[in-house]
Amino acid sequence: MMNNKKIVRKVSKSHVNRNVVGRLLQISMAFVFLLFVGRFLYLSISKTIAGENISERVSNLYKRDEILKSVRGAIYDNSGNVIAEDSHSFTLYAILDKSSLDYKGKPMYVVDKEKTAEKLSTVIPLSEKKILKYLHPKHKAYQVEFGTAGSGISLATKKKIMAMHLPGIHFDETPSRLYPNGRFASHIIGIAQPFNDKKTHSINLIGTMGIEKYFNKVLSGKDGRRIALVDAGEYQLPGGQHSYKAPINGNNIYLTIDSQLQIYLENLLDAVQNKYKPKALTAIVEDVKTGKIRAASQRPTFDPATRKGLNDNWRNILVQDSYEPGSVFKILSITAAIQEGKYNPKEYYRSGSITFNGSTIHDWNYTGWGAIPFEQAFPRSSNIGMSILVNRLGRHTWRRYLDNYHIGKKTNITLPDENSGLINIHSQIDQAVTSFGQGINVNAMQMMQVYSALANSGQMLKPQLVEKIVSSSGKVIKRYKKIKVGKPVYSQETAQTTLKLMRDVVEKEYGTGMTYKIPGKSIAVKTGTAQIAGIHGGYLKGDRNYFFSVVGLTPADNPRYCIYITMKQPQIMSDPPETIMSLIFKPLINRVSVSSKVDMMSEQITIPSVKGQSREQAVRLLEKMGLYVETIGSGHKVEAQSILANTKVNPNSKIIIFTGGIIRCPNMKGWTIEQVTQFANISKVKVEVLGKGKVYKQSSIPRSILNRNSKVKVELR
Repeated sequence: MMNNKKIVRKVSKSHVNRNVVGRLLQISMAFVFLLFVGRFLYLSISKTIAGENISERVSNLYKRDEILKSVRGAIYDNSGNVIAEDSHSFTLYAILDKSSLDYKGKPMYVVDKEKTAEKLSTVIPLSEKKILKYLHPKHKAYQVEFGTAGSGISLATKKKIMAMHLPGIHFDETPSRLYPNGRFASHIIGIAQPFNDKKTHSINLIGTMGIEKYFNKVLSGKDGRRIALVDAGEYQLPGGQHSYKAPINGNNIYLTIDSQLQIYLENLLDAVQNKYKPKALTAIVEDVKTGKIRAASQRPTFDPATRKGLNDNWRNILVQDSYEPGSVFKILSITAAIQEGKYNPKEYYRSGSITFNGSTIHDWNYTGWGAIPFEQAFPRSSNIGMSILVNRLGRHTWRRYLDNYHIGKKTNITLPDENSGLINIHSQIDQAVTSFGQGINVNAMQMMQVYSALANSGQMLKPQLVEKIVSSSGKVIKRYKKIKVGKPVYSQETAQTTLKLMRDVVEKEYGTGMTYKIPGKSIAVKTGTAQIAGIHGGYLKGDRNYFFSVVGLTPADNPRYCIYITMKQPQIMSDPPETIMSLIFKPLINRVSVSSKVDMMSEQITIPSVKGQSREQAVRLLEKMGLYVETIGSGHKVEAQSILANTKVNPNSKIIIFTGGIIRCPNMKGWTIEQVTQFANISKVKVEVLGKGKVYKQSSIPRSILNRNSKVKVELR
């Protein structure tokens, strides 16, 4: 009985324990339930968790906000060949954190480091050992990169790595610029480099030099944007809210550069640079009938594709550097003297030295050539001859000519940071030394602008590098046309006289440019040798410490192309400077001479009929077509023209129109026998022609009245 009671007590106690546990569980469950209910009530009322809006958090989890990158415009040569275009490079990185998994739970981190190192070493320039060192960093890291070996990776290399299927290996895409020609007018084309935009947190290409910098806004596009809701598989939800703004690609720029000529020039410059080691070397080829730069470069230079040489060569010395040009500046002096009637070719002067207000200047050979005529001053490059002529002009007139030539003013060529140069004339001696290009600073493009006047009857043309700007859809936004700079500085006759003197530089035995003579080629040349100013004042001494230059125009009688070469301080002077520069000059002359003949044939002008038109209307039409118009007569309507309608002629040819009325004798200096004959036929004035070549003398004074009984005698040579 007692045992039965004990059993009952044990059962009762066990039952009580179960009830207590049950109660505790019920209370716990109730507490948890109330906790969840309370939490849900809180979330439903506050709609936030950890201070963050729940709806926004869920939305952001499946929301994709993507920047759609625009394409930077390309740069082409004058034939449409690519010089610079957008590309993409990649940066390789490896995720090491084992918590990195994709939505399917697959590892996004490097699983097998040894295998990964072994595979990567076959495609990037790093050994397996060095790759493993990156994969085992000293301090814990979520991800690692592989230095320069893992950056700038091409698309082809990226595809090879992706084909290896290495977990944890990923890529960041970076916009980059492709320059397929390497060292090719590098300072003119410039470079565009990637920069991080802090506002959009994206990487954009920004032009930092040359055309890339000057036209950065034109070349840059506008990024688009896409916002969409996606599912776990990253597919856009059909009913989800989304927006889309398409990117706008940048505009394309077509340059005046001729790629074949440019590559040829680069090779010529390389040869001279490698052999003679000048501190600076430049060359420009321009079509002086239009102002278009066909080729231009400098040494030292750099390769925009590899950036080799870039750190030490940021300056574009064609426009950013100014210098004392030396004797090539005598072209300005002689044209001013001829135009102002201060030049008498047969007048003699004493060469060697001359003193102005106690200061003496010398010819380049110091002792001179004794008493020589002024017609030899320019070919001999006589400092004394030029200083006498400029002194005759007077300081005010000389300064006016320098202003008309826009010396000290920017050309506003489409390149950044152009140097305007400097004029410094305060005394008679200042004026004298500027006559031969000392005591005055210019940049190379300013000189090209000056030289263009020789080919356009004294009218300067702005040097241009851009042909047109075209939108990404192919629409021409802007087409660059020939731009006249100021008014004509001198007449066609002055231009022809100067070109004749420049021919003497290469053709006369006393000329300084005989080294540049090419049999069978018509060339007008001026050489230059300028002292280089020292840092502490004065000029540097020594045979190497000069700024050497040469300018040449071809064909000499009607120039189409101008070549300007400068060379500063060649460190190896195993040959005379003229011989060194001729290694660039002569091949270029031969090259452009062929182009000149082809261009002249393809760009000939068809003469229209202007008979019956008003004098002003006819002149305006013919000049707009690129012809030089000589008007004979005081009438108001054109009665006859010297060249028949539908005849094809070269640009800048002379055409005579006759308006009747009072006939005044034209200044025929520089005219050909054909032009003299045309004048006689159109005006019915008798003309006697003596000699061959071009007119250098006439019996009747220009502007004197003629009639049909008059007789004019002209002498040609």
